[in-house]
Amino acid sequence: MIFSVRHTTIFRYEPAVRESIMEVRLQPRSEGDQRCLNFALKVEPTANVMQYRDFSGNTVHHFDIAAAHAQVTVTAESSVEVQTVQAPRASDCGDWSDLDALIATGDYWENLLPSHFAKSTPTLEGLAKELGCERKGNPLEMLSRLNASVCKLFAYAPQSTKVDSPIDDALSTRQGVCQDFAHIMIALVRRLRIPCRYVSGYMFHRDEKEKDRSLEGASHAWMEALVPRMGWVAFDPTNNLVGGDRHIRVAIGRDYADVPPTRGVYKGDAQSELSVTVTVSPADKSLVEPPKPLFVVRPRPLVAQTTAKRVEQEQQQQ
Repeated sequence: MIFSVRHTTIFRYEPAVRESIMEVRLQPRSEGDQRCLNFALKVEPTANVMQYRDFSGNTVHHFDIAAAHAQVTVTAESSVEVQTVQAPRASDCGDWSDLDALIATGDYWENLLPSHFAKSTPTLEGLAKELGCERKGNPLEMLSRLNASVCKLFAYAPQSTKVDSPIDDALSTRQGVCQDFAHIMIALVRRLRIPCRYVSGYMFHRDEKEKDRSLEGASHAWMEALVPRMGWVAFDPTNNLVGGDRHIRVAIGRDYADVPPTRGVYKGDAQSELSVTVTVSPADKSLVEPPKPLFVVRPRPLVAQTTAKRVEQEQQQQ
């Protein structure tokens, strides 16, 4: 299926700022069963947009707006083809010894080590014990059970956590958003010496019958684990989904800190506000922008320099 995606982010500043520098990771990846057919990025005020690839192969666009401005609008439009693939079967999966052999011959150390948001804590260890998170069955069976358990134990509650919340916030309240659930599952899986990575992207919502917990109008996040004889397999603990053709991959990293949709700094003593709208639809249907943004956030900037404030990506993946 071919999807059309529009992702609009608006930063507002009061009073106007003197300059802002920003980088964005909004271009879908082309690999495996997914191909980005077209991508266009529009920035207002007009800026010279450049691009590079980061260490994970994600496309990063960056720009500098040197004149005074009270608003920045970033609109990314994509056309993405996602092929339908057969659901992974436990009978096709290798065993734990196959996984260990695979790890020994590959370069997966970055996907095995704790990272900024996905690391073990006493609370996480308690959850691992509660779930019986051990090397049982084969890797795919264990990952599928864990995926279902996280979905069942945690309530989906938009804006219950913040963009920079540690996993203990969601663990203590047993609620959060897709960003939290992906980090929790990654931290649990890495304990078992399974390479895994965070995926930033979008999810297509067909209709109410799907009973998806994640919301339309926002970006989405899930994780991928390395499964012997299968390669990287997607697990979405927010919706208890394994793989599927409704997930559109934009960027991969060790956790969210590697792949924020937008990140930047600005010069000036201003209060900032962020709003986001996302639409995903089949390419043969008209793509209509929602009348109002789904999320509006008024972030608290962190001081980076005397004359600049850091607007570390506040666009939480809900």
